[in-house]
Amino acid sequence: MQGGELQMKVAQKKTTSSQPQTLEPAIKPAGNEKKEESLSTIVLVLIVAIVVLAGVGTGYVLAVQEQEQGGVTVSETGSKTIKTEKVFGSLDQTFKDEVEGMLEKGGIGGEGTHHLVRDGGPSQYVYLISSVVDLEQFVGKKVKVWGETNAAQYAGWLMDVGKLELLE
Repeated sequence: MQGGELQMKVAQKKTTSSQPQTLEPAIKPAGNEKKEESLSTIVLVLIVAIVVLAGVGTGYVLAVQEQEQGGVTVSETGSKTIKTEKVFGSLDQTFKDEVEGMLEKGGIGGEGTHHLVRDGGPSQYVYLISSVVDLEQFVGKKVKVWGETNAAQYAGWLMDVGKLELLE
């Protein structure tokens, strides 16, 4: 065999291999992959939007129901408070001190934010603070309050209010 024939046989063996050759089309369809990706992105965004709207709607409905009913609320710390038409404050504790009177704004000597006016004049006033009940909304009304007595320098009686009942 001569050199030219040997090269020809090697070339024939390379082209006639046992593995089938696949031919890829020279022109691929344009945009199919991008259309599928954009469609799945749109579906995902719609699902997320529906879930968010459902959560916001549920929260709104529950908040409106609580405002309409009043009732017991449990805070993140687990403390229970009550808010009805006449009773406001904490349900977690039993308070040993209670007093009735007309609620007015103002303390004495920096002690208390409000005070109860009782029979007997200023010496019988009970000065009040509270982190549980918003006393401001009951100014000018007759109330009964429960709480704990605190030491004071200027006030004859300084009470931390935990529960309030509207009497009038």
